[in-house]
Amino acid sequence: MALQQTSKNSTKAPGVDKAAVDPSGQGKRPEAGQFQLQVDRQTKVSYGTYEAAERAGMAIKQSHPLVQVAIYNAGERSTKIIELPAA
Repeated sequence: MALQQTSKNSTKAPGVDKAAVDPSGQGKRPEAGQFQLQVDRQTKVSYGTYEAAERAGMAIKQSHPLVQVAIYNAGERSTKIIELPAA
């Protein structure tokens, strides 16, 4: 029984730099503003003011009450959980 020798073909497109392709499949990180809005412990967007981040977080929390919404303050390195007001 004879062994067949096969060549390995590269599926890499010509001219594509390996460093340009992100193999992890993760998106780009949001811009580093001081107040970062986190949904279920994943940073989604950053804001320049706490009030803007709180408004956006409250809107998400009202439409999806089961998710955890928090605002991370990069300046103070603290996190505040957004909760719905008591009914």
